[in-house]
Amino acid sequence: MTSALLAAALLNAGCTGSGDGEPRAGSPPTTAPHGYVEGATESAEQQSRLVLGDPATGATRVLDLISGEVHDTGRRAGVTGLTTDGRFGYFSGADGTEVLDSGAWMVDHGDHVHYYRAKIRHVGRFPAGAGAGIRGDSGATVVTDSAGRAKVYRRADLERGTTGAAVELPGVFAGPVVPAGEHLIALRRADGGGTPRTVVLDRRGRLIASPGTGCEDPRGDAVTRRGVVFGCADGAVLVAGTGTGTGTDGGYTAVRIPYGAKTPERERAGAFRYRPGSATLTALAGKNAILVLDVDKRTWTRVETGPVVAANTAGAGSPLLVLRTDGALYGYDITTGRQLSATRPLLRNPSAAGAGKGPAPVIEVDRSRAYLNDPEGRRVYEIDYNDGLRIARTFDPGIRPVLMAETGR
Repeated sequence: MTSALLAAALLNAGCTGSGDGEPRAGSPPTTAPHGYVEGATESAEQQSRLVLGDPATGATRVLDLISGEVHDTGRRAGVTGLTTDGRFGYFSGADGTEVLDSGAWMVDHGDHVHYYRAKIRHVGRFPAGAGAGIRGDSGATVVTDSAGRAKVYRRADLERGTTGAAVELPGVFAGPVVPAGEHLIALRRADGGGTPRTVVLDRRGRLIASPGTGCEDPRGDAVTRRGVVFGCADGAVLVAGTGTGTGTDGGYTAVRIPYGAKTPERERAGAFRYRPGSATLTALAGKNAILVLDVDKRTWTRVETGPVVAANTAGAGSPLLVLRTDGALYGYDITTGRQLSATRPLLRNPSAAGAGKGPAPVIEVDRSRAYLNDPEGRRVYEIDYNDGLRIARTFDPGIRPVLMAETGR
């Protein structure tokens, strides 16, 4: 069981009480229904929203995928990047990172899930700007700046509409520090340099475990149901465990997942794209292929696609979705590499953005739909990837959606 799964189990235990949905004998009465969150409405289905931004104008929007309504969320000058933790959108730029509460999120209790929607609101600003890595879960948000210094913010403060005070972690890290369960998983640099090594910390920076496995030249990270993955020069490292052991490992392990063949630097995996909760990760492998990492099987698969701009997948059994330079979206069988489907060209010259004219388009994927942003066409496409890549809906967000991230998952 990974630390993330352990956290889900603990949340589930706290959520279900005595196990029959009724208060324990002698407990104080309560009028709040199960799963109640003050100021939010609980829903039976996922409340997906897209956070969008145009760096050229600073305009930002939130697109509600349930109602189709577009919310104007103001202008943020100097924005160059956007990330999310499933609820909050983090617009980064040279002067800092603006935090936007998208008002849509989920809480996974292991055997059941709660979906929530609330008002969209501006939260505040983190001092770290362009180049910062921001990772968050239900308890903490960690901001790792470009120099490798990390600060931990309480998620409860963000939920109340303020960034609050931060705890600065000791040490210098190679890439983002990743919250998982009650702990933080990271690659810490040694004082004298050398290869960064895996560590597990508590949320104040105290060492919990030192699995010890190194990760040379790290690129990309992902939180999966099997643990936290870091991309390395020779493949990847998977950090997982219950956190209940003793000694230097603390019950954690750090397992290498090598490529299995010599991989040129230009064809290594970089940023991972995947559906949150999945254990199947995708990454561009140079200009003409995609690398797929199956964390369950601990294997890499290279899929030859031709000239590629972006990729993603919902996970095992779902097609690999690939945006090629011709502007069309393609579906591939991950196991065989066979092309299964294709759309007409949807974007005009999508590779221009990735060639130094801004961020390349992205493919966001949830359990039933995929979303593709078209900056030049000022559109967002909703794709039914289980129905031959059928275009289910087309949205006009009122801006060039250069930046896009999905929340509510």
